[in-house]
Amino acid sequence: MPAGFTAYLAPEGFETELEAELGEVSARYGRLLLSPGAPKQVAWVANTWFDPQRLLIASIADAARQLRALQRNWALYAHAHHRRAALIAERLPHVSAKPLVFPTPVPTALLGSWTLLDERTLLAAPHCSSAFPNGEVRFVEDRTAPPSRAYLKLWEALTLFGRWPEPGERCLDLGSSPGGWTWALARLGAQVISVDKAPLEPRIAAMPGVEVRRESAFGLTPEAFGPIDWLFSDVVCYPERLFHLVERWVQSGLCRRFVCTLKFQGGTDHAAASRFAAISGARLVHLHHNKHELTWILLARE
Repeated sequence: MPAGFTAYLAPEGFETELEAELGEVSARYGRLLLSPGAPKQVAWVANTWFDPQRLLIASIADAARQLRALQRNWALYAHAHHRRAALIAERLPHVSAKPLVFPTPVPTALLGSWTLLDERTLLAAPHCSSAFPNGEVRFVEDRTAPPSRAYLKLWEALTLFGRWPEPGERCLDLGSSPGGWTWALARLGAQVISVDKAPLEPRIAAMPGVEVRRESAFGLTPEAFGPIDWLFSDVVCYPERLFHLVERWVQSGLCRRFVCTLKFQGGTDHAAASRFAAISGARLVHLHHNKHELTWILLARE
């Protein structure tokens, strides 16, 4: 195992995308990829383990003792030796991972991650990028009001970045049908301009503060709207086409904050993703509720 490395936990099913981003991978344990050097800014990662330590353990009790000596709160990533790992986890303090009620801030307690490399070797990182076990953000879901579960992506993005629309803020929701994101934004008290050629579900269109426009998101110009507080997009299109739309809005200076989904059709377009990541002040992430897609967030334009 290399000296001076970082561990990256890939989202389930996207290990290849993460490996392509990292460039060099020295070892792999299930979804956990080890890469030499300091932490890299990558998108296809569920959780980054900073300064992971290799611990030699004499027994289950010794493993739990060594982990407790480093810190209190731990999340297990189990890729092998499942029974032994579970017995170690039982000896550690219980970590509550109750689903969040949106909008709720991210937990502030440090949460480390660990795994068994073999029966006598444990890899542990007391400090990780995610405050959630294995980067899995879960919410108390509303299973009746929203027309789809797409709103969970939006809730997750806003929660992780600690900012969401306030009552009265003007939001543009592109590619809004059937209305999951519009529903979530209207519940916050925002003024939502919902744009899609397809119809919005009638009960969502009737919510207070919702204005519906039955037209293409790509035929709009920033100047036609004037200043807005947020631009949201979950529109289905090639990432390159979305980039040109976003670029117009960023250059116009008429929008302060962006949350957009890059949906990959077929293979992953790493070049297009890199163009989004290169926009000053932006972050490109894979959310727990994303599928073969990334979420691009820009909140720096105050």
